[in-house]
Amino acid sequence: MAKVKKIVKSITIDADKCNGCKACEVICSSWHATPRYSSNNPARSRIRIVRLPLRDIYLPVYAGEYTEAECTGRDKYIIDGKEYNECDFCRASCPSRTLFKEPDSGLPLKCDMCEETPALDQPKCVEWCHAEALIFVEREEEVEDDQPQLGDVEIGIGAMIDKHGLQQVLDTLARMSKA
Repeated sequence: MAKVKKIVKSITIDADKCNGCKACEVICSSWHATPRYSSNNPARSRIRIVRLPLRDIYLPVYAGEYTEAECTGRDKYIIDGKEYNECDFCRASCPSRTLFKEPDSGLPLKCDMCEETPALDQPKCVEWCHAEALIFVEREEEVEDDQPQLGDVEIGIGAMIDKHGLQQVLDTLARMSKA
């Protein structure tokens, strides 16, 4: 298998700097609205702030890959005297929670780093984070070029089949194709 160089984009999170303002959630949901900036619904945001103000916990988490498997880990972590739940660090859209799912359809959401043509200097959430808790990082990595990746359509259809069943999805597609 051949190795190829790929630019990997990520957001590094400094949880000590996050003040829980949720500006990242607001700009993300507005940026991804159709048409752009036409609405603001943080339930559609690809970044969320885990907020536990009584324990002084504000933890930004951005959406990662969809996973069909529900995790079994329910560990707790104590970092700098603050207690975190294992799910607080998880970026996956999974069956056990509604976080990172489109509220109307239940389709999984994934951070796309605000990819645009022409490309933005950094994702909108990083640009709008005045506390500097979000840091955009680009690095070059060598990766195996062995498997084609599923596209958004395949992931979306898979999630719809999981939620509604194959027959209902097929019936809906047949009905839509006649229109």
